[in-house]
Amino acid sequence: MVWRLLAAITVSAFLPTLAFAIEASNRYRSPRNPERRIRSSTELIVLHTTEAAERGSLVKLCDRGEAHYCVTEAGTVYRIVDRDREAFHAGRSMWNGKEDVDKFSIGIECVGHHDKAMPEAQIAAIKTLVKELQSMYRLSDDKVVCHSHVAYGAPNKWHKNKHRGRKRCGMLFAMPSVRARLGLAKRPTSDADVRAKRLVVGDDYLRKVLYGNIDTMRSAYAKPAPADTGGLFSWFKRKTPPVATDSAPAKAAPARTTPAKTTPAKTTPAKAPPVKPPASVKELAARGYVMKGTVSKNTTASKIAGAKWNSPDTYYTIRNKVIPGSRIDPAHIENGMCIWMKK
Repeated sequence: MVWRLLAAITVSAFLPTLAFAIEASNRYRSPRNPERRIRSSTELIVLHTTEAAERGSLVKLCDRGEAHYCVTEAGTVYRIVDRDREAFHAGRSMWNGKEDVDKFSIGIECVGHHDKAMPEAQIAAIKTLVKELQSMYRLSDDKVVCHSHVAYGAPNKWHKNKHRGRKRCGMLFAMPSVRARLGLAKRPTSDADVRAKRLVVGDDYLRKVLYGNIDTMRSAYAKPAPADTGGLFSWFKRKTPPVATDSAPAKAAPARTTPAKTTPAKTTPAKAPPVKPPASVKELAARGYVMKGTVSKNTTASKIAGAKWNSPDTYYTIRNKVIPGSRIDPAHIENGMCIWMKK
């Protein structure tokens, strides 16, 4: 009995520590750690997408100290910068009037792209990590945001004002279906910086994703999440014995001796293949697009297409190439590009 009592005391003494222990590999822990300042506060968790492959992303994050954690597609969590220090992950950023979000946030990079669904193993790992951090810093669900929520752009030739919409990084983490998968019941409902006119909307499609009802991940996450089979305390879990009722003790179910009946496999209708984007100017015209203008020294893309300059339904053409607006890099918009939109 004495050893059992001692064991119980030992476990209970360590539980608070374990509750705040994050399972993460130090393989890519950044050498920048000693030079980074300790954060004075933690008000947000910011989710990013690497937009690049795992190996290159981890090397870059480690070298520059650009995140606190990185979660791979297989669900492995790597520690990059110690969670109490500043990681340079948000860049030019603002949230509720406060600039330089790095000073009061934790950044999590997730291997993948802002417009593509992530594997279940990765989603499960992100969920576990986020929930642990929320518990540590007492953050509500609406304090878990994506990089797109906080990034903003300086005035440039496309936008004369500071504007929200510099990046679509992490955009899928604003969508209701993904947040439900992560166990996040709430999300930010509006942009305080746009409301206060500190910023203007520079990407209307992104605004509708962050605060509207656009959810391109709904079909990818339509099925219920797989049952949780592990977690931080998986080593501490035991099989639950049969429960006895007041009328009779519980009995183990007898072994099945008859073969289970088989049911015919259900057939589901084949999904229609996704519509491919136009591949040529001729195809653009055939689909009802018209050329709205040509980019020049005095005519910017935003002057021609307005807020839809980077919409997926806007196309740029040059040298026989057709580029969707959602894939266009502002730095690569050049003079002579023609902009096509629906009539």
